[in-house]
Amino acid sequence: MAISLKVAVIGAGVAGLTVARELQREFHQVVIFEKSHRLGGTWVYDPRVELDPLGLDPNREIVHGSLYKSLTTNLPRQLMSFTDFKFVEKAYGDPRLFPGHEEVLKYLEDFASHFELNELIRFNTVVTRVEVVDSTVMKFEVESKTDGVNSVEVFDAVVICNGNNTQPNLPTDIPGIETCCKKQIHSHNYRDPEQFRDQVVVVIGCGPSGVDLSREIATVAKEVHISSRDPHLKVANLEKHNNLWQHPKSILFPLIEGQSRWIAKVLSKKVSLPSENEMMSEIEQHYREMEEKGIPERRTHSIDFKIEYTEWLYAQTGMVVDKKIQEMCEYMFQCLMTDLYGHKDAFSKKYGI
Repeated sequence: MAISLKVAVIGAGVAGLTVARELQREFHQVVIFEKSHRLGGTWVYDPRVELDPLGLDPNREIVHGSLYKSLTTNLPRQLMSFTDFKFVEKAYGDPRLFPGHEEVLKYLEDFASHFELNELIRFNTVVTRVEVVDSTVMKFEVESKTDGVNSVEVFDAVVICNGNNTQPNLPTDIPGIETCCKKQIHSHNYRDPEQFRDQVVVVIGCGPSGVDLSREIATVAKEVHISSRDPHLKVANLEKHNNLWQHPKSILFPLIEGQSRWIAKVLSKKVSLPSENEMMSEIEQHYREMEEKGIPERRTHSIDFKIEYTEWLYAQTGMVVDKKIQEMCEYMFQCLMTDLYGHKDAFSKKYGI
């Protein structure tokens, strides 16, 4: 007889929608709590920015969205597909291999509609408290607020999928940064480059956002300088922009799908968890490795792409690894690690797309 649990899912972004779909397949009863008026999470563009450009004021009004207007995906459609709902088979008006954020949102809306997830979502509902009320049978009390009205419900399980992109991550070890710059802004509050016209700009960080923003800002700024932690990078002009310089500083839908299916099967008792001692031992080892590598604790839940981890998830849940997609994933991340500026062109050239 199938086990049917009442499960709360917090957040209706990519992870929340995927978890809800997998939970339904295991015949669990699902309620999705979403604080905004629409699904999509980080893929919903919001033209508003916060009044505090660095996000330092804890009492500020928080704008959830971090998308800038021109954002396109840094992964191709093939690597942003669910196993049984292919992005490459959808057409929403943007034919590019690396589409804009609007295309991804339409894909997620289509996914939710296809799997009848919309009726599970309580929009404009903020979860204010989650608490274990009975540890012997593991019951969770979830308190939420909708239009000023509080409600409390008890669930058998809670899956938290509200993301980690609303709190800006700021550098703390740059002497003089408080006084050297006339203006400071975190990428969370960036929407378009016009505010930097004819200025000398330093972009701190050479991840995907730093790369995208530096190139876009270079179209209007006097100079753009990119600061990177990699000590092996040489100072050089980049991307044929004579005003763009780089200096050393002195995910993926299939992965989420595998994690979601694993969670659903654990709750259905089709997949067994390790013992508590084993889990605690692995957690302690994880923190030791982070400390040895100099990785801050705030990145505890970050998962760098690993083929072995994905294969383990798929083996646990009976999913089949698509060898072609695996090959494309490996090549794409090789490109990302070696050439953030040219990885899209390299991928397109190799696969003839």
